[in-house]
Amino acid sequence: MSLSLRSVGLLALGLTLLTACGSPGTGGSSPSPAPATTDAAPTESPLPASPSPSPTTSPEPTPSPTAGANSADLAGQRIVYSYPGTTPPAALLQRIREGRVAGVIFFAENVGSDPSVLRTAVNQLRQAEQQSPHPRPLLLMTDQEGGLVRRLPGGPAQSAKDVGRAADPTAAATATGNQAAATLAGFGLNLNLAPVLDVYRTPGDFADSAQRSYSTDPAVVGKLGSAFIKAQQGAGVAATAKHFPGLGSAPAGANTDEEPVTLTVPLNQLRSVDERPYQDAVAAGVELVMLAWAIYPALDPGTPAGLSGTVVHDELRTRLNYQGVTVTDALEAKALDPVGGTDKRALAVARAGVDLILCSARDVGQGDQAAAALAGALDSGDLDRDEFTASADRVDALRDSLK
Repeated sequence: MSLSLRSVGLLALGLTLLTACGSPGTGGSSPSPAPATTDAAPTESPLPASPSPSPTTSPEPTPSPTAGANSADLAGQRIVYSYPGTTPPAALLQRIREGRVAGVIFFAENVGSDPSVLRTAVNQLRQAEQQSPHPRPLLLMTDQEGGLVRRLPGGPAQSAKDVGRAADPTAAATATGNQAAATLAGFGLNLNLAPVLDVYRTPGDFADSAQRSYSTDPAVVGKLGSAFIKAQQGAGVAATAKHFPGLGSAPAGANTDEEPVTLTVPLNQLRSVDERPYQDAVAAGVELVMLAWAIYPALDPGTPAGLSGTVVHDELRTRLNYQGVTVTDALEAKALDPVGGTDKRALAVARAGVDLILCSARDVGQGDQAAAALAGALDSGDLDRDEFTASADRVDALRDSLK
């Protein structure tokens, strides 16, 4: 989900949990928004093709899993829902039975004081998934970064900063990746919105304040983040590198969950420092990349990264040769207030080409509003159906690869 700090919650067993995607809170990065644009980014020759994994193709062409899907079905396949409390609402279970939900994100409030409650909820969601027209595993996710940012009781206890200062940082990064996978799998979850690849600049700044950054050295961040990714994904839990193109230059208090944030990093520094760890993550086969909500004038002068075709297509897809699934930070982030309501935000995300829309306001209605806006725009021709379907296919392929 996001560097977006959200509300910090205390879980049982004395663990401090944070409800965040992009920040130690709930998933949101922080910039000032505007309708998605595709302004050409400053030109630079593409990086050499990185060994990012391409989806495995079968010997004979197989039909798209979304072939013939109606607009409402297609729209739902790109929405991640959330809900309040510890019991999945009937409306969410119904959406899942209809095949119109890509996944669900969980927060501390969904766990409660009894870990068995979340396991029961996950079982309900999975039963509903099996009743859908085309059953495939839901993307069941949370932010289990380590240290302060843990929504589930369990490891990793070490923060990214702890890992970076360990006697053997690579071994520590590998161990935390394994621990995160074990914790999520223990609750029936299959996707972690971690690791954070932000390269912090000064002690106490936004990324460092919650100990979410491995280092001020981009090569170290890339190496340790990749070790976490490989370990976690090797254990069957998808990883998410966040928050592209990087929130490491954000000063203390610059939280996109709370306000628009603009990061005036020169293009050469943005690419050599902030984007550098993503080259390693792509090479490591990271399954998802989360886009930041900050604005980067060096790339797109007025549009948050997650709403910018320049950032999504030119920087991430073309320059870094990333072929996997992209996901937004929290759609309700205040950084997007200038864009408008849920419907306008969802449309801007889709136009920018981000695959998954994270509706993390703990309100099933938020996901429904986003889905309705997308379906309507597909029916009217305001969104390109082929491009939209390609995104849905990427999401479905990821779901099919998980348990």
